[in-house]
Parts: sequence; C-alpha cells; structure tokens
Amino acid sequence: MDRRWIALIVLLLGNLMIVLDGTIVNVALPSIRDDLAMPEASLAWVVNAYLLTFGGFLLLSGRLGDLFGHRRLFLGGITLFTLASIGCGLANSSEVLIAARAVQGLGGAVISAVALSLVLLLFPEPAERVKAMAVFGFVAAGGGSIGVIAGGILTDALDWHWIFLVNVPVGIAVLALARALVPADTPAGRSRLDVGGALLVTGALVLAVYAIVNGNRDGWTSGQTLGLLGTAAVLFVAFLILELRIETPLVPLGLFRQRNLATANVVSVLWAAALFAWFFLSALYLQTVLGYTPLEVGLSFLPSNLIMAAFSLGLSARVVMRFGLRVPLAVGLGLVAVGLLLFARAPVDGTFVADVLPSMLLLGLGAGLGFNPVLIAAMSDVPPEQSGLASGVMNTSFMMGGALGLAVLASLAAARTSSLLDGGEDELAALTGGYHAAFAVGAVFAALAAILGATVLRATMPAADTSAEAVNSHA
Repeated sequence: MDRRWIALIVLLLGNLMIVLDGTIVNVALPSIRDDLAMPEASLAWVVNAYLLTFGGFLLLSGRLGDLFGHRRLFLGGITLFTLASIGCGLANSSEVLIAARAVQGLGGAVISAVALSLVLLLFPEPAERVKAMAVFGFVAAGGGSIGVIAGGILTDALDWHWIFLVNVPVGIAVLALARALVPADTPAGRSRLDVGGALLVTGALVLAVYAIVNGNRDGWTSGQTLGLLGTAAVLFVAFLILELRIETPLVPLGLFRQRNLATANVVSVLWAAALFAWFFLSALYLQTVLGYTPLEVGLSFLPSNLIMAAFSLGLSARVVMRFGLRVPLAVGLGLVAVGLLLFARAPVDGTFVADVLPSMLLLGLGAGLGFNPVLIAAMSDVPPEQSGLASGVMNTSFMMGGALGLAVLASLAAARTSSLLDGGEDELAALTGGYHAAFAVGAVFAALAAILGATVLRATMPAADTSAEAVNSHA
C-alpha cells in the first residue's frame, strides 16, 4: 500500500480519538457522578471543561501549525491528549477529572486543527484528495455515534475509567506511527507570532463557548450570559481591528475574500447546528420516550454510520468528481432537512422500523453526500502556508455552530415541553412535542445551508498543489 494511505489511516486514528471523546463521555456521566459523588453542577463541567478549551484554542492551534509545522503540532497534540487521558482515567476526584478534561480539550484542539492540513499535503492531486477527504469526512460525521456504542460497552463491561484509558494505547501507537510515516512539512517561514491577536481571539472564543454551554442553566437573558457574550463580542471586534493594523496578523483577513472558504464556513455553522441537535435530541427521544438503553441508542445510529462508511469507501469521491461540489452538497443537506422533518413527526409510541430508521437512513445518506464537498470547498482556494489557519477556522465554525445550535434548540425544546405540560399534556407527550419543535427548526437550518451551498458556492474543483515540499517525496 502507498505510504500516504497508511499515513492517512494514522491521521484518522488521531482525529477519531477526538471525535469519539466528544460523545463517549456522555454515556458514562451517571457512573462518574455516582463514583465521584459529584453534584449535577460539577458533572456538567466534565463535558464543558473539554468544550471550553477545545473551542477556544482551535484557531490559535491552526495558525501555530502554519508557523511551526503541522506535523510538529500534530505530534505535540497527540502527546498532550494521551497524557491528559491518563489523568482522566486515573482521576479519583471531580477536581482532577475536570482539570484533566480541560487539558484533553487543548490537545484535541491542536490535533483537530492541523490534521486536515496534513491530509491536504499528503494528497495534492484532486482525484486522490477527494477520496482522502471522503474518509476524513466519515470520521468527522460518524465517529460521534461510534462513541456512544463504545461508551456503552466500556461502561457496562468494565467501568467509566476505561472510556479514557482506552485512548492511551491508541495514542502511543498513533504517536509512533506518525513519527515514522507522516512527512515533515515546511512551515510558513515566519517565526513571529501575533501574541496580542492570539490572546484576543482565544479569549473571545473561550468566553463565547462558556456562555453558550451554560446558557440553558444560567438563562439566555441573564446578566451573566449577556455580559459574557457582550465581552466576547468586544474582544472579537478588538481582534479584527488589530489584525487590520499590524504587519504580521494571526489571521490575515484577506483570507475571507476566498468565496468558497467563507461560504463553507457559514454552511458549516448552519449544518452543525442541525446535526448536533439531531444527535443529542434524537438520543434523548430514543432513551427517554421510547425507553432504549444507552447501547441500544448507539446501535440505532448504526444505519447512518454504515451509509457514511459506504460513501467514504469511494461513492462520495465518484459523486464529487462527476458532479462537482454544489450538487452533492445541496442534495446532501436537503436530505438532512427531510430526515429531521421525519423525526419531527415521530410519535410517543414510535417503532424503530417505522419512525426511526427512515430518518436515520436519510441523515446518513445526506451526511455521506455533503461532508466531503464542504470540506473540499473550504480548502480549495487556500494556499498551503495558510491551510492550518483555514482548517482551524473551519473547525471553529463547525464547533461554535454546533454548540450554539444545540443550546438554542435544546432551549426551544424545553420551552415547548413546558408549554405543553401547562396545557395539560402528559410528560412523554410534552417531551416529544418539545423534540418535534427543535427538529423542525433544525430542518430549517439544514435547508438554508443547502440553498446557500447551491447558489453561492463556486463549483470548481481544487487544482493540484505541487508547491508543498512535503508531497514531493511520496512513493
């Protein structure tokens, strides 16, 4: 096998650890709470501490990869994530676990921000790049539900510590294989870092993520939430002003004149808002309304994963090479919207075959079609020396869109449920009605993203990039 494809597998294993970690923890939260005697408020920080550092440091990590080498940052991120996983797995108190989760999120941000850039450097030719990006997209789209299955199995068969400790042998293997197989890339050649811009944008992202993940608990119109979001906005405006004035900005704002990159980021925000809501709320519907166990919930997502796997093994590449970027993106997002609308009518006494499976099939097909072209579109116009930054921006858009969309749609579901309860509905009917409202709005988000991709995105495929020294010596 070509060394590049083996290197791709190594990069995907590293990225898969990050994607899995976003969902594998959710299944084990009750066990963590009981074992460490954690109150509900502290328990939420097992998730939020990870999200805070992951979302806050994506953009900075991507730029550091451009300045100092993507491979070097990837290796450092894997090392940090693996060490933090040991800390999480051996934690005997809530304070240690939350602190280790914050470090884990930082390592995850570094890995996520530079992995895509390394894939682009490995595969400069359009046809090969499309195939590689299809597999990368499958890991990003399907890894979450794999995490639910793995979390259920590990928690039931062993205990919650192993959802973290399982990362350790994988991380060590990825580190060793990446050092041997992933070629060193040439940094941008500028060692000076825009420290002021880095502090401003990271502070803005951290405050925004903190406000979003705690919005439901603190209230979206509370002084704390509005104050944090306002401060984040001020820091972000100050960051933009600084970037316009200095000679070596962290983020050259001219990058966003690239139409495909700008469009793909907006599409990612809308799409992530819809997909995060689908995954979270459909899991709640299956578990709370239909009475599924955590493992059964994970298995319910298996049809979607299998379809996405089929696309990653070549179908998506052939579709993109045949029809370009616009058609598969628009059709894929349209199918996601239809799948969410079907979930918006799932009844209290629903069955898997009639009320769950059709939606799962459509959502899997839509994600399989759409992930590849949106990733390719985002990176198609970006020069190699800015690929890490563009990757970081893309990941930040997806993460922030997902966090904000989930928070808003979860609030909408809760408000609708309360209204139905006040109107005399029983608890399960009221919960289902709340989920219906959120799924319907999520479908609107996906439909808007489909329209935007079909009308604004430039349909041209990226040309081969032969300028990066990292791709010249591949066998």
